Amino acid sequence: MPNRLLPKHIILVRHGESEGNKDPSAYTTTPDHKISLTEHGRAQARLAGSRLRDLISSNGSSQDWRVYFYVSPYERTRSTLREIGKSLSKKRVIGVREECRIREQDFGNFQVEERMRITKETREKFGRFFYRFPEGESAADVFDRVSSFLESLWRDIDLNRLNNDPSQELNLIIISHGLASRVFLMKWFKWTVEQFEQLYNPGNCEIRVMKLGPSGEYSLAIHHTDEELRQWGLSPEMIEDQKWRIKANKTDLHDNCKPYLNSFFDRELDSDEDVKEGDIVSDNEFEDVKEENDSDNESKDIFVDTNLK
Repeated sequence: MPNRLLPKHIILVRHGESEGNKDPSAYTTTPDHKISLTEHGRAQARLAGSRLRDLISSNGSSQDWRVYFYVSPYERTRSTLREIGKSLSKKRVIGVREECRIREQDFGNFQVEERMRITKETREKFGRFFYRFPEGESAADVFDRVSSFLESLWRDIDLNRLNNDPSQELNLIIISHGLASRVFLMKWFKWTVEQFEQLYNPGNCEIRVMKLGPSGEYSLAIHHTDEELRQWGLSPEMIEDQKWRIKANKTDLHDNCKPYLNSFFDRELDSDEDVKEGDIVSDNEFEDVKEENDSDNESKDIFVDTNLK
């Protein structure tokens, strides 16, 4: 296999302001995928196009740069791409692929406003990642399909399906939705569910830039400041990890997982001798507990059978 030609930037862009963002009642009469941009949303997208062009062409970038777009099939994301495209000449764009797996989270079909308000309140109590909307998806469902998309993206890069000339600098731009973008970053950087729950949605046409570091790892901390990362909801440990990635080698394993390990393992046990014998369950003790549980289950079965007669 030829050497992998890595993109210099992988950039996530949320769509511009939509009619649904402006007035949630739009979802009661218009299918989510047909919700269009407002005039303000189109202006946001044109401004995002100028910012993207400046970002990609500056800071020591090659003058011979190219972009490849992945776009959600929803009307508001496609319209955002059309407005962004007004800032780029045709020679700069290698291609565009409509990608269903980066579409918006499915909230069901037509959304009744009051019922959706109550449903979202329930989601806050249940947890944003695992709560599944009636007739719709959970963030965990979105995670699964975005993970599949990421695998395809890497195959596209490995096999040069993007038809990028090795002499040109490649940049990938993914135009998607708020939750799909957060889930993409969660999958890429291996964030936990708890860390995902801390994150805030990007604003309309907000740009989040993953830039390739000198050792072949991508980081958010090259283009973005600590303050920006904090505003997005990244914890100090997550920000420190982003900084580590700037100079990290892809074969390195960051020891930044210690706080996560501490929630499962007693890190004070440095040796086998530190483990208390009283905490170790012997085979005989396990069998005693198993027999006791089996006895309890038999009693429950007898009780149930008695009531059924």
